[in-house]
Amino acid sequence: MSLKLDGKQLSLEIEEKLKKDIESYINTSKRPPGLAVIRIGEDPASGVYVKNKEKACSRVGIKSFIFHLKETVKQKEVEQLIHKLNLDNDIDGMLLQLPIPKNFDEQKLISQINPDKDVDGLNELNIGKLVKNEPAMRSCTPAGIINLLRSQNIKIEGKKIVVIGRSLLVGKPLSLMLLNLNGTVTMTHSKTINLNKICKEADILIAAAGKPNLIDSSFVKKGAVIIDVGIHRLTSSDKSKTRLCGDVLLEDVIPKVFAYTPVPGGVGPMTVTMLLVNTIFSWQKQFGLSSTLKDLLP
Repeated sequence: MSLKLDGKQLSLEIEEKLKKDIESYINTSKRPPGLAVIRIGEDPASGVYVKNKEKACSRVGIKSFIFHLKETVKQKEVEQLIHKLNLDNDIDGMLLQLPIPKNFDEQKLISQINPDKDVDGLNELNIGKLVKNEPAMRSCTPAGIINLLRSQNIKIEGKKIVVIGRSLLVGKPLSLMLLNLNGTVTMTHSKTINLNKICKEADILIAAAGKPNLIDSSFVKKGAVIIDVGIHRLTSSDKSKTRLCGDVLLEDVIPKVFAYTPVPGGVGPMTVTMLLVNTIFSWQKQFGLSSTLKDLLP
């Protein structure tokens, strides 16, 4: 029987630890950790994600500051807000909720975020430190995946790992983190030739392609571990129902694999949890508190 890598359960366990960490240090710091989220426009999925982050902050004792800006706001005004938050001593972490409207220079905005507050790990300084395998803020989804694997003692060192997808949010930072942990990593993408054959060699296969049900059992080696990063809402043919699915056709793959992540309830909850970890890590650092979270930061 295949092992379910339950991100929902693991995230609850980590949240309990984070809550206790905040409680034990709050007398020294005199304030809770603070997380600022900047949302631009009315993307409905972004609205859901921001609410989920706000709720998660509330559960563990992080104070959240939500800045919901209209799509008509100017790039310069967003940059000024970021500079203001960089100087705000009550804010330990900051993120720009993606995607943002196309008329904004996304990377320029991310570059303005103080690297010590860049809880998404997307500032070029933090990406550079990841390349050099130096301690820094780590991208949340990749860090969550590594913690899921570690929670079940799934070995990374020496394993053949195939990552499908090369985004700056997941594919690239994840490949680097796994490489730093001595995995043998192959990064694939939409232009890869013989994708099926390459995937079949993987001990650990990570699907972050952004295409629903792309991976079926023909892509998977027997006994492999499969991590599904995708999340899509599909509508039934008569448009009466919707259901969530990932990049992996799970019902086809599960009988063949050693372990898998469900959708929903796998990678998603861990992404939010790692955002909390990064925020509290920054808070501890700001007050010179001994960090209790280094084991969660790959």
